[in-house]
Amino acid sequence: MRTLQRVVAACFAVVAVGCGTESLEPEAPSLRTQVAELVSPNGRNLNGRNLNGRNLNNSELGGMLVSVAYAGATSASGKTLTNVRLQGSVFVGLDGPNPVTGTGFTGARFVGKLGDGSTLPVRVDGITQGSGGDSELWSYQVSYQGSDGSWRAVCQDANGAALPAIAVANRWNYLQGVAGGGEKIEDATAFTFACEGAAIAKCMHFGYKPWATVNGQSLAGHHQACTRMVRADFCGDGASHTTDGQWVNLYDGVGIQTDSESWSLEAEWNEAGARCFTSETRAHEPVTCSGFNPIPDCGSTSHFQSGTRLISEAPSGVSGL
Repeated sequence: MRTLQRVVAACFAVVAVGCGTESLEPEAPSLRTQVAELVSPNGRNLNGRNLNGRNLNNSELGGMLVSVAYAGATSASGKTLTNVRLQGSVFVGLDGPNPVTGTGFTGARFVGKLGDGSTLPVRVDGITQGSGGDSELWSYQVSYQGSDGSWRAVCQDANGAALPAIAVANRWNYLQGVAGGGEKIEDATAFTFACEGAAIAKCMHFGYKPWATVNGQSLAGHHQACTRMVRADFCGDGASHTTDGQWVNLYDGVGIQTDSESWSLEAEWNEAGARCFTSETRAHEPVTCSGFNPIPDCGSTSHFQSGTRLISEAPSGVSGL
């Protein structure tokens, strides 16, 4: 059934959560833009039109929270938790000999790392399991402790209200316009609190849960390709070539998202960015990628068998809400 995912643009003081250990580069202020806060009155993971946003992740932090460590986790009572890890988006671990999982991590504290290598406490204030098609997506209300000792929400909306996050394994590089920008970094010691409304979380709601499989095929590559696609990161260097609120239709070869629109072909995507793209992009201006070597016959669904994860379409001359 063709349905509609709606997104409302919201302004955030945006900073990256979950990239590498690099310090904030000069180009990073461009991350402090609008992000799209996901609102889905008809449910989530629906096929059809979607709205893009520019940001891979977001938070209210004044520095860059590049990762959160599993090691050093403590329970609400202050006991050390061991063997902490994620199963999908739910935490599991041990409190002494006793298993802890799900809502048992309410009040747990973790160690977050900033881009300059310093650390700060991160606390889980609430946990809710998703429902329906999102039952695997657990929502976490997360706060961090500032230098003044007060606790503030990691994810906030335009009015300063707390937004939830989804916990997802590994971390991302948030640099823009450089080699490695936007890249997912495999790191068994760390995870990301992906704020709702930005690309990492949004792509999970689209159905690309990186821990899941379809017919034996991992969706990790589809998820990473989606984070490139949502942000119009054509060059695969972390730089977004769009503005928030542009319509985009996406589909894949595994049956999660199907082609439900008669729009103009935009691009093919894999984990590294666009494999090819046309003049009908959400940038509405020419995009040039250094050293780019596009594959021929752009938009052929046969390319799903040779490395293309997603194909995107954009409506000519249509943008925004």
